[in-house]
Amino acid sequence: MKQALVVIDVQEGMYTAGIPVHNGSDLLQNLQEFIQKCRAHDIPVIYVQHNGSEGHPLEKGTAGWHIHSKIAPMSNEAVVEKETPDSFYKTNLREVLREKGIEHLFICGLQTEYCVDTTVRRAFSEGYKVTLIQGTHSTFDSKQLRAEEIIQHHQTILGWFADIVDIKEVKLA
Repeated sequence: MKQALVVIDVQEGMYTAGIPVHNGSDLLQNLQEFIQKCRAHDIPVIYVQHNGSEGHPLEKGTAGWHIHSKIAPMSNEAVVEKETPDSFYKTNLREVLREKGIEHLFICGLQTEYCVDTTVRRAFSEGYKVTLIQGTHSTFDSKQLRAEEIIQHHQTILGWFADIVDIKEVKLA
């Protein structure tokens, strides 16, 4: 089963918006290591980049819009732009995956309760085998819940749609 890594919205603006990403440094370190592992196994890495509206921390074309420099894509890696939490909606992600013959997605990125959650559910509905990797997705504290609680809650719920696997336990094809 051909695999791909989908990295959602890990953009500079997520780290400069004024609210710290929960375990933000660890997230970047884990992503760096996992991306390198995928590249070493010839597993495609596909970046999803959010196009924010004017004034948004991820406003298209601004410094905050760029993929975070610590995990920047290589020239041969696909970057899919989106405008909603769903990485499939009105994007070319499905075509990119089809061209590469992908059947199994490793999903990671920001934010757990929005774009990661929505993309996991949509990928499942599109017929992909999905793995959500613990330690490679995160979010921010909200007024109601701490980021850690949001992450734990979503990992429990998303277990209906994906295998939830710790980064140390992931098996690459």
